[in-house]
Amino acid sequence: MRIHEEFSRYASVYGESNLIQVKVAQKLIANTLTKPKRILDLGCGSGALYSLMDWECERFVGVDFSQEMLNHHPKSSNLELLLGDFNTPSLFKNLCSETFERIYSASALQWSEDLNAVFQAISGLKSPVSLAIFTSGTFKTLYETAGLLPILKSSEEITEIANLHFNAEYEIVRYVLEFDSVREMFRYIKRSGVSGGRRVLDFAQTKRLMETYPLAYLEFEVVFITS
Repeated sequence: MRIHEEFSRYASVYGESNLIQVKVAQKLIANTLTKPKRILDLGCGSGALYSLMDWECERFVGVDFSQEMLNHHPKSSNLELLLGDFNTPSLFKNLCSETFERIYSASALQWSEDLNAVFQAISGLKSPVSLAIFTSGTFKTLYETAGLLPILKSSEEITEIANLHFNAEYEIVRYVLEFDSVREMFRYIKRSGVSGGRRVLDFAQTKRLMETYPLAYLEFEVVFITS
């Protein structure tokens, strides 16, 4: 299943499952020392970042590749929602005619097909950034127990690429989310979007892992990039 199909499939319950993504968006907002009036949100989803803003903005542009997610995003006269993919250069060609006081992206850019190209395109908009990207430290024990390689880039890889395009500060934050059972934990993975819809285990492997997994919690690691 392609990533955008997975996000679309669970769009209606995403707000109930994206607990860590909300924490990430909260931190991005808390780290914003100014109150930007013109904002671009790449991978805006169902609107976690917009809903958490405690100030009025003149213009807010939210971009997501899932129409179903955009359907659940808050609406406002100062808000424009665009169906688009940050992996597509044409998106940035359309955005370059605008001036933004800050570009946000909360929990989306880890799914970049070419992170270097996406960072280059973002830097081309010549705006300060507040980006949060999940790393290979996410689901660390789960992957180790299953004997699988992580599907995300490491924090070192992400910051190395970011240094090519941004004069930024970096912070690595780790989160833990506890569950009542391993079954609930796997249900969360399926609905949260953190796995990006990438099925790395077949049914038998998943069942065996659920029976033997030693923890009832998941680890997450996020790189925050602020310029």
